[in-house]
Amino acid sequence: MSSGFAKNTGGIIKCKAAVAWGAGQAMTIEEVEVSPPQPSEIRIKVVSTSLCRSDVTAWLSQAQPPLFPRIFGHEASGIVESVGEEVTEFVEGDHVLTLFIGECMSCKQCVSTKKSNICQQLGLERKGVMHSDQKTRFFIKGNPVYHYCAVSSFSEYTVVHSGCAVKITKDAPLHKVCLLSCGTAAGLGAAWNVADVSKGSTVAIFGLGTVGLSVAQGAKIRGASRIIGVDTNPEKNEKAKAFGVTDFINPNEVEGTVQQVIKQMTDGGADYSFECIGDTEMVTTALQSCCDGWGVTVTLGVPKTKPEVTAHYGLLLSGRTLRGSLFGGWKPKSDLPSLIDMFLKEEIMIDDLITHNLPFEDINTAFDLMVSGKCLRCVIHMPNGLI
Repeated sequence: MSSGFAKNTGGIIKCKAAVAWGAGQAMTIEEVEVSPPQPSEIRIKVVSTSLCRSDVTAWLSQAQPPLFPRIFGHEASGIVESVGEEVTEFVEGDHVLTLFIGECMSCKQCVSTKKSNICQQLGLERKGVMHSDQKTRFFIKGNPVYHYCAVSSFSEYTVVHSGCAVKITKDAPLHKVCLLSCGTAAGLGAAWNVADVSKGSTVAIFGLGTVGLSVAQGAKIRGASRIIGVDTNPEKNEKAKAFGVTDFINPNEVEGTVQQVIKQMTDGGADYSFECIGDTEMVTTALQSCCDGWGVTVTLGVPKTKPEVTAHYGLLLSGRTLRGSLFGGWKPKSDLPSLIDMFLKEEIMIDDLITHNLPFEDINTAFDLMVSGKCLRCVIHMPNGLI
């Protein structure tokens, strides 16, 4: 077990990390060596990190080549421990959120006004290495350990590109706002930025996890008149009401198809539908649940299998739109501070999405809870983290 104190030897920090050695294998707490930050990078002392469904999907993946050993985690908050050369926006002691997609502020995508948040330099990293030099910053006895999404927050310390972190006010509780570095922001942004839900509209949401409930919250704030939640877990019904869901559908308890039921409830189909499960077949169902003419379907989930989406061309010919959403369309460094402000003003909810708080050494329990569907967000508290 970790004492919570890291040893700094010649710029290299030795600390504890939860290391996955193979697909679906329980993680073990290991002593790892964390390299000092290179140019344009910062090293962060992780305070709180929440488990996202995407971590679980990647952990279970049999993709080839296998990227193990690996340190997962990407939804996190922490404190800057040191900065590399060329870093001017961060100093030691700054409070930050990590970002699984960065913002370089200068590429074609970043300078586009509200058109895109897919940075050409610091986009979603899939190779288990740093953006800058395609190498790792983690080692065990001199052997490299792969990163996840260029963040790897299931470690007491981590190194990220300075474009993959955003400075936040020290007034924000780190053990709560860590959810804004992925799931909660993704759901709110899908409703506000991608779909642009309008007042008085009807909304259907497939999957009432953290992302789906955040979509519901966003739709409620926008003034949607009816928000239909679809989930096979009946326990989600009551929880969903607090986030604005007005009607609950359990696909296992209805006659006919879900899309037929939604069309009956909404006089021909919802104005907006959101796929928040990570099931490409459900994308088709969500598209079929929209109305002709202007129905918009947004897909947010990361598919576990079958990444291809299939749909009859007639659904699009009749005026429906299918849109993808990564991180809710937010430009992360530019936009996240405004969401922090909204939370501090109690304009958006985060607390009710946190169903479990666990110490770092119980990280495997967090994975078990997520796999079994018994939690929304489990916040993992690092040793000597701030509350």
